[in-house]
Amino acid sequence: MGGMNMRENLKKARKEKNMTQKHVAECLNIAERYYKQIESGERLGSVEIWDNLEDLFNIHQRKLREISKNHLCKEDNR
Repeated sequence: MGGMNMRENLKKARKEKNMTQKHVAECLNIAERYYKQIESGERLGSVEIWDNLEDLFNIHQRKLREISKNHLCKEDNR
């Protein structure tokens, strides 16, 4: 559902913190399998998880979840 950029953004943020998927899952208090599904785009994850990811990686969740730089409305591009 999330698309390629979301997966890349999450993976990049995680690697920049030198964290494994298991470590992130432990920090979020969720199963490693569940985190892997979020990072792969198979599951969306709850608002609480995204709030925690934002705090963990110190990157706004809008940036983490960004799907494309070209998805803005045409009115916003004036």
